[in-house]
Amino acid sequence: RGPPPSPPQPRRPRRRGSTGPERETHDLMNELTNDGVSIIMVSSELPEVLGMSDRVMVIHEGRVAGILDRSDATPESIMTLATGGQ
Repeated sequence: RGPPPSPPQPRRPRRRGSTGPERETHDLMNELTNDGVSIIMVSSELPEVLGMSDRVMVIHEGRVAGILDRSDATPESIMTLATGGQ
């Protein structure tokens, strides 16, 4: 028996306002997480991050500035960490 299959790595659509592909990507991600698959999502879109994440890791100047549980993740707390605040 080989290693478990790797989940697909969907890419964000290049055109803004392209909600069809985004919706399909989000539906796939929800389906995979419902099946117990962990997903690392990289996004600079706060509504997307807040709507899709159980935990949020914020990077500032190439280093982890903080990891927030969804209940603690707000636009303000994320931006504070992203700009070097504590």
